[in-house]
Amino acid sequence: MARPGIDRPWVVAHRGASSEVAEHTVRAYEKAIEQGADAVECDVRLTRDGHLVCVHDSTLSRTSDGRGRVSERTLGELLDLDFSGWRNELPDTADDLVADTPTESSPVLAFDDLLDLVVSAPRPLRLFVETKHPTRFGGLVEEQVVASLAQHGLHEPSDPLQSSITVMSFATTAVRRVHSLAPNLPTVQLYTTVPPLRRDGTLPRGIEIVGVDIETLRRHPAYVRRVHRQGNRCYVWTVDDPADVELALVLGVEGIISNRPAMVRALIEAA
Repeated sequence: MARPGIDRPWVVAHRGASSEVAEHTVRAYEKAIEQGADAVECDVRLTRDGHLVCVHDSTLSRTSDGRGRVSERTLGELLDLDFSGWRNELPDTADDLVADTPTESSPVLAFDDLLDLVVSAPRPLRLFVETKHPTRFGGLVEEQVVASLAQHGLHEPSDPLQSSITVMSFATTAVRRVHSLAPNLPTVQLYTTVPPLRRDGTLPRGIEIVGVDIETLRRHPAYVRRVHRQGNRCYVWTVDDPADVELALVLGVEGIISNRPAMVRALIEAA
């Protein structure tokens, strides 16, 4: 059987199976597991009272019926909001489409609850955690992430290659902070645009995985080869087009992050 990350890329569900279900909801992650994702991804932010929640934006208006900044609300206040009504799951049948049935709302997903879901999954599942910056909480975000992982016994893998957790950020200081707090956790430096000094495939000290957007690989496909020559690994996001999946496979990336994990998995198995 092909091993993810070794014989084939990891299939990472971006905020869950978010092409079909509202992102960062329990149902989005359950559906990703059903669709065969090797890993799921989340973004984390701190609430006003110090709890980690899975929300991408700094503000609430896009993905909930609330307003204002995530960091200005308590966990209790966020739990009173609906984070799924803006994007209902696609119906399975025509009857479902016309059925006059109420839509179940979804509260904000606490990071600890997502960890419980990952640990209790029916098969081995990895979690990719992105810490969002800038934030008024600074390094407290990474400290709280590692503390939550420690409560679940996930912060000290004996072998980083076998770790259930990977932490990512666009902020190099955040990635280094995680490495300092939990040296065995794999970390990923994310780039929207690869800095000129890093176009040779090198990464900041202590970081061995880079994450780039698919547009970077379309424009500069040789970048993956340079990353590999430096002994590093490359993940790519957000890959939702079959042609881009094919490109990622040809280039030999180690991880494909997608809103459509079922599609990515099917193309990998057909390759």
